[in-house]
This record gives sequence, C-alpha cells and structure tokens, in this order.
Amino acid sequence: MSDLPLALALARRPIVAQFLRFGVVGTFGFLVDTATVYGLRGALGLYGAGACAYLTAASANWLLNRVWTFRGQGSLPPHHQWARFLAVNLVGFAFNRGTYFALVTWSALCAREPVFAVAAGGIAGLGFNFHFSRTVAFK
Repeated sequence: MSDLPLALALARRPIVAQFLRFGVVGTFGFLVDTATVYGLRGALGLYGAGACAYLTAASANWLLNRVWTFRGQGSLPPHHQWARFLAVNLVGFAFNRGTYFALVTWSALCAREPVFAVAAGGIAGLGFNFHFSRTVAFK
C-alpha cells in the first residue's frame, strides 16, 4: 500500500488550516459588513451602505488576516500590503457585491433584511479572495 495519499493529506494540512482561519476571519468580516450596512442604510441607502460596508469589512479582514491567517508572510509595508489586499480582492468584490446588489434589487426579502444578501455575497467571493490573498497579497 502506498503512503502517497497520506503524504498528500499531510502536505495539504497547512493550506486547509490557513483556509479555515481565513473563513473565521471572513465570518468576522461578515459581522462587520452586516453591521455597517444596517448602520448606514438609512443615511446612504442600501447601495451606498453596501459599498461602504465592503471597504470597512475588507480593511478589518486585512488586519486580522495579516496578524493571524498569514502571520509572518509578505514583506511589504503594512499600507502597501493593505492596498494590494484590496486590489487583488477586487475579483472577489465583483462576485461579492454583484451578488449583494442583485439580491437587494430583485429580492424583496433581501431588500428588507440585507443580511441575506451580505451572506450570499461573502460566500460568492470566498474562494477568489482566499486564492488571491494567499498568492499575491500576503506572498
């Protein structure tokens, strides 16, 4: 019997652990995102609140990913790394906010309770954000 499957599983363990930490940080970002949408929707409407919430949550996620998920990775100064993180996550942003905007536009439930649109958007952008964060922003 070959030890290859075990060796592959052990080799993937650090990436899986990193993805799980990224998911925990993303969950925190979801809470920041949702709180910001609810806090600003009266003043800015759902679209303006959604745009501000993304920037707020992405910045919080960058900080937590920097100190926990990708600790010790990357050599850029913090402000450059933050800018790179936001730039590379634009792909995830397109999926995240595209989903959010579509749902608050065409779903009465999501317009009433945008938490559902925020959650769906976060899930839509997760894979892209992890890949680009790992390979570009924190490399």
